[in-house]
Amino acid sequence: MLNEPQRPNRDDEIELFDLMQGIWRQRLWVGLVATPIVAAGVAYALLATPVYEAKLFVEPPSQNDIAQLNFGRGGDSGLSYLTVKDVYDIHLQALQSEGVRYAFFRDVYLPSLSEESRKGSRDSLYGEFANLLTVAPAGKGSSTRYTVTASVADPQQAAKWVVAYNELAADNAKHEVLESNRSDMLVKADNLQMQIDAQKASARREREDSIAQLKEALLVAKSIGLEKPPVISQPLTDEVSAAMGGALTYMRGSKALESEIANLEARASDEPFIRGLRPMQEKVTFYRNLKIDPSSINVFEQDGAVELPDRPVKPKRALIVVLSAVLGLGAGVLFAFGRDLWIRRRPS
Repeated sequence: MLNEPQRPNRDDEIELFDLMQGIWRQRLWVGLVATPIVAAGVAYALLATPVYEAKLFVEPPSQNDIAQLNFGRGGDSGLSYLTVKDVYDIHLQALQSEGVRYAFFRDVYLPSLSEESRKGSRDSLYGEFANLLTVAPAGKGSSTRYTVTASVADPQQAAKWVVAYNELAADNAKHEVLESNRSDMLVKADNLQMQIDAQKASARREREDSIAQLKEALLVAKSIGLEKPPVISQPLTDEVSAAMGGALTYMRGSKALESEIANLEARASDEPFIRGLRPMQEKVTFYRNLKIDPSSINVFEQDGAVELPDRPVKPKRALIVVLSAVLGLGAGVLFAFGRDLWIRRRPS
């Protein structure tokens, strides 16, 4: 009849019940398969060498840490100020450079290995070392805060390594910053010296030109017999009042012209007559002799102290035991189900 309620299909329940019965019949095999897998996981969790992780956090230096680098910069010097970012970027480059990494590998990592371990392939050892010491941003989106991490079996060694590696990178970065700054100072001094030399050469040529002009005026004065300047009682015209220069230079008289020529020819140096020369010479001396105390320069700031790790990050024993138990039971159940199915379907 259409209104008669339909009975639920119980085939799924029967199949599941049969499956559970089959696994129960083969429960001994579940244990036999699962036991070695779980035992292997437990053994690995207990016997694996623990790995400790030490971290060092670095941040940009303060403005005071780089203040001496800006001596002689800015203003009309033509040398731009060095910013905190300029200096810190050099430190970050050193932290991630292959040169610093390989130097640490050669001088610190290799001596820490046993003699037998050092006999292996150098490339293989370097590959292992690359996984033990890493440099990375401290967090997602962080562009200035970086972390130096060492993961080794000895917690004290891990703490020492991150400090030593960062110091090695800082020494390289500081050397590069100081050498670059020193180069800028010397280039500035050289440019100023070139300007001084050009002004000296120009002054010498101007003096030679003056001597030539005076000698011509002397010839004119002698040709008209003018030994002394004439006495003019009338008001001077603009041309005459111009210190008797130019075309009227001969009016100074031959004696005055001879004395002035002799004085110019006997002049030992033109420097006292070059306007602004002494300040430029002082600047050259300043830039050539400028020295910066390396101990007053810091290319980074350390964020907090390096803590000695007291808990290994590897292996995760509880997780390994749980996973090995799940894997062992799963393998045992599958084996038991397969064996029960094979027994039921084989010919009597």
